[in-house]
Amino acid sequence: MALGFNRLRRAALIAVAALVAGQASPSLAAAPQVKTESGLVVGKSEDGAMVFRGVPFAQPPIGTLRWQPAQPVKAWTGTLNATEFGPGCLQKTKMTAADKASSGSAPKSVSEDCLTLNIWAPAKADHPLPVMVWLHGGSHVVGSGSLPYYDGSSFARDGVILVSINYRLGLFGYFAHPALTKAASSDAPLGGYGTTDQLEALRWVQHNIAAFGGDPANVTLFGESAGGMSTLAILSSPSAKGLFAKAIVQSGLGWAAPRTLEKAQSEGVAAAKLLGLDGENATVEQLRAVSGDALIAAADSFKPGLIVDGRLLPQNPTLAFDKGETLAVPLMIGTNSNEGSLIVNNDPANVLSKATPDLLSASKTYYGQDAAKDASLASRLWRDATFAAPARWVARKASAKSPAWLYHFDYVPERMRKGSAGTNHGYEIPFVFDSWRAIGPLSLLLTRTDRAQSATVHGCWVAFAKTSVPACEGAPAWPAYTSEQDQLMDFAPVNSVKSGFNKPMLDAIETSLTAAGQVPAGR
Repeated sequence: MALGFNRLRRAALIAVAALVAGQASPSLAAAPQVKTESGLVVGKSEDGAMVFRGVPFAQPPIGTLRWQPAQPVKAWTGTLNATEFGPGCLQKTKMTAADKASSGSAPKSVSEDCLTLNIWAPAKADHPLPVMVWLHGGSHVVGSGSLPYYDGSSFARDGVILVSINYRLGLFGYFAHPALTKAASSDAPLGGYGTTDQLEALRWVQHNIAAFGGDPANVTLFGESAGGMSTLAILSSPSAKGLFAKAIVQSGLGWAAPRTLEKAQSEGVAAAKLLGLDGENATVEQLRAVSGDALIAAADSFKPGLIVDGRLLPQNPTLAFDKGETLAVPLMIGTNSNEGSLIVNNDPANVLSKATPDLLSASKTYYGQDAAKDASLASRLWRDATFAAPARWVARKASAKSPAWLYHFDYVPERMRKGSAGTNHGYEIPFVFDSWRAIGPLSLLLTRTDRAQSATVHGCWVAFAKTSVPACEGAPAWPAYTSEQDQLMDFAPVNSVKSGFNKPMLDAIETSLTAAGQVPAGR
């Protein structure tokens, strides 16, 4: 997920001086202190909110805890200073423009000791408040809960506690090897250590959020891109039962197939060889002795991500949704109008070559003559096959057990619309968080209309967190999804509810991929 907004950068720099002069200063009120189960934490008072940064929720995953499931944090003595963000988890920090377009931004500092979370909470509350726990995107290889567009100030302002977390990435978070499997107990999760981090953070919230004014019975888990994929996976994990009450998936690639444990172990053997070890015969001690830098470099040769180990993730989340074996919680799910921004550096011919002749023909007909050029056609087809059709499918499956709401995000700030192909992957995030001020001078370039739309979108997410229904000012009533009505909320210059949105194309994609065995045939 990338939020560079490069086309506005030059204009934005002109506004920097005004921004610096006009920014509000943090409140000088007494620093807030909260007693958690592990010890006392002291944070900052900022604009009517209590903010706690860099709070550990698990033991550092270093030494013998590298490639172990997340372990509950140990108690500390004295007072923990929670005024600064903790480092992000180890990842590549020198990124090309292509890296940022496909994966997002890296934090300022990184460390293998990284399992911390951040909390924005209203300073005063006369009743337990709803809680939202954010899982960042970044292809499971980059990112952090401390990136500025995840600032939770607006949620706290509107009566919601926002928690953002770090979780292990790359080969630190998603790695399997025969030696690790052999050393693990018979019921221990295998390979998906980043997923265990996410679950441990949710457990920490259950045990501690009441001390910050939160309601542990009203927790919303939400994430974007890799965070959305993680949310879908957690919904399919029996281990997550009781840890949250509802979920939101933003651009979560609903048909993405995680690796099997066998595949992940095979890749782990190949990684060991690349690292100079004896492949399958490498020992746990040898693997854990490999430097962090070497593991970061090796990750470029693989695609670390979710692993179906038969324990933590008993099955492919897609199969779990198809069979009705996911957690029954209210769900919001949706995608953006230009998710194809992710394939900007991919060969369009390569994308189109993977479509069946019938699907390719249908796409040319449906998208119209203006999409006849390979790049435009590939972008639209890939967007709908990878994001839009799976989101609709997940909403349909989920709605059989609990209410589900589907959305399409197609709002671009007014001064960015010229030449725009729609809302890029991840560009809904500052609207959801209403975090424009935190991401710098771009906030000065928003029009009154842009700010109103940001308030509307943010309000929808806040309403869902509070009431389990996304009712929001500035948009029409948003109906729950049913396959019969096939309705979604279209966030656009004019917000509206649409029926049968892109239905012929999405139907053709689902039919084609079902026939190819990439999508379950249905129960």
